[in-house]
Amino acid sequence: MMNPSLLCALMLSITAMPAGAASLVKTYSYFSVGGRTLDDIQNQLSKNGPEVKSTGSRHPGATQMAFTTRISYAQSAGSCRVADAAVTVKVKVILPEWRRPRKADPGVRLFWDTLSADIKRHEERHVEIAKNHARLLEDALKAIPPQKTCEQAKLNAAAVQAAELAMHDQDQVRFDRVESVNFESRILRLMRYRMERVEAGQLPPP
Repeated sequence: MMNPSLLCALMLSITAMPAGAASLVKTYSYFSVGGRTLDDIQNQLSKNGPEVKSTGSRHPGATQMAFTTRISYAQSAGSCRVADAAVTVKVKVILPEWRRPRKADPGVRLFWDTLSADIKRHEERHVEIAKNHARLLEDALKAIPPQKTCEQAKLNAAAVQAAELAMHDQDQVRFDRVESVNFESRILRLMRYRMERVEAGQLPPP
């Protein structure tokens, strides 16, 4: 008989396991932004920002991502099932880095601190959306019912993957659309909040 304390520990460890074990590999890269004024910074972002294929234009930040799926199958008499599925999403977050002049205006510094933090938050949310869908994809693949042949199981897996990645793309586009509508009001609100924290001594002066 298993030791009761050991059994309890095993049950706790199983309960603590996440629903999906999709893997995330994340790296960062930065592009330089120069300039002393707000117009300078805007021009630099438009000139040096990463070009996004879906829009054909340059953006102040971007996240490149790729999904990799590994599926194993188990065949028995008259059926074939998905034995295991593992999904890895590899992302590269591209962010701006301002070469801040020594005598940059405090208002410009405040704007940059606010903007750059918001750009990073935005791109990190793209990463979260991708990881969530990687986990959903992994769970959906594992839930495919047994098929008569492994060829049919592979076809079902391909259909599941295509459907889940399509939903992922839709969620990413929807997020960008919502963010673009609220951009100006959000930046102004964040600037006010950041200034309040500076005045309260919770943040260093810009």
